[in-house]
Amino acid sequence: MAPAAMRTAARSLSDAKPVSFWLDDPGRPEALPALTGDEHCDLLVVGGGYSGLWTALLAKEREPERDVVLIEGHETGWAASGRNGGFCAASLTHGLPNGLERWPAEIAKLEELGASNLDAIEAAVARYSIECEFERTGEIDVATQPHQLEELREWHQEAERHGFGGAEFLDRDALRAEVDSPTFLGGLWDRSGVAMLHPAKLVWGLKQACLDLGVRIYEHTRGLEMARTGTGMAVRTPYGKVLARRVALGTNIFPSLVRRVRPYTVPVYDYALMTEPLTEDQLAAIGWKNRQGLGDSANQFHYFRLSADNRILWGGYDAVYPYGGRLSAGLDQRPETFLKLAGQFFECFPQLTGLRFSHAWGGAIDTCSRFSAFFGTAHQGRVAYAAGFTGLGVGATRFGADVMLDLLSGERSERTALEMVRTKPMPFPPEPFAWAGIELTKRSLARADSNGGHRNLWLRTMDRLGLGFDS
Repeated sequence: MAPAAMRTAARSLSDAKPVSFWLDDPGRPEALPALTGDEHCDLLVVGGGYSGLWTALLAKEREPERDVVLIEGHETGWAASGRNGGFCAASLTHGLPNGLERWPAEIAKLEELGASNLDAIEAAVARYSIECEFERTGEIDVATQPHQLEELREWHQEAERHGFGGAEFLDRDALRAEVDSPTFLGGLWDRSGVAMLHPAKLVWGLKQACLDLGVRIYEHTRGLEMARTGTGMAVRTPYGKVLARRVALGTNIFPSLVRRVRPYTVPVYDYALMTEPLTEDQLAAIGWKNRQGLGDSANQFHYFRLSADNRILWGGYDAVYPYGGRLSAGLDQRPETFLKLAGQFFECFPQLTGLRFSHAWGGAIDTCSRFSAFFGTAHQGRVAYAAGFTGLGVGATRFGADVMLDLLSGERSERTALEMVRTKPMPFPPEPFAWAGIELTKRSLARADSNGGHRNLWLRTMDRLGLGFDS
């Protein structure tokens, strides 16, 4: 970055608050009391993010008389569910290309289930009057390099050959008529498969819906260990324990109470900035009238969108894996990444030079080697889990909740019959091999971005093995 550009980026960050914009909201509800003593229930849900909240809500919708308890180690939505970009996608497979490569025989069914899942989220938002700024504006995959444009064009043609013709190809002029950046060369617009929303308000709305249906929620209540007891399970907490017939684990990046699941995920720290609200003139300068979400097509990609009050969220690019997979609040702030992101923002939108960022934040998400969620059971079917959503959990966690409830019921369903549900990704190796492999992959992806998309021997080998690393 040139010195002048670096100074501009640094000035834009001088007043940024080191917290998630979404969680920095006066409507944030007060935390509920922690569990003290013993609780008994039919279903215990561990984790108060999207995964756990959807599981508790759907369990009560399926069986209103079912006694459901949810425990959360901090506050509902404080982690990935409250600091993501607010892209709620229909895809269950981290995009159609990834799904078509991994599950070609059932991709049509997966796409159908994903579309139904997004429709169900929209219906639930309306049914429970969740004011989460839900806008089904779609998303544009943007090419900023010639090889990316050719790849998007080829993918669009391949998708149509397979009968998936929902995306519209935009050439340079058509794309810049939607959102104007001198870096844009073209794109693919999925008009209906992605919604924008306020992620924290979705969490808080789901929490209230659960409470209204009779779910008992305990915050600041970590699940410390789990063991079988009689015909059920016992989960110990700091000040008590919960005895439950069945348990659903929605802890995602945090260490699973089923130890054998832990090697399947690694934490990736993702970072984002939020601007101050744009003026009418600033918004007109970039022409962003239809409020789509956008993401560029690089391996090290950016995602960006408008908030309800016309701020721009700008995130992505760096995906930081800490050695040993350690989780630390100290990693939530990374000034070198924020400076890099700010500089890249003004390269994309030079019309907005002088705009300032109001918030800068980061945090860990769970990723797995196939980029999309995996599922399973433990303790002879008394426990179910879902994890590995790899940045696409705003929408796919609701599907994962349905899968966990299906698995706990013990009955075969359309969802549990899927190969995607019945199989697991490749686990990550122990250290130091995990760190070395991830670092080599990241560096290789960066070189591919600067070398016309050419994938070196390491990446080609990873492709053949069906392995990867992504945020």
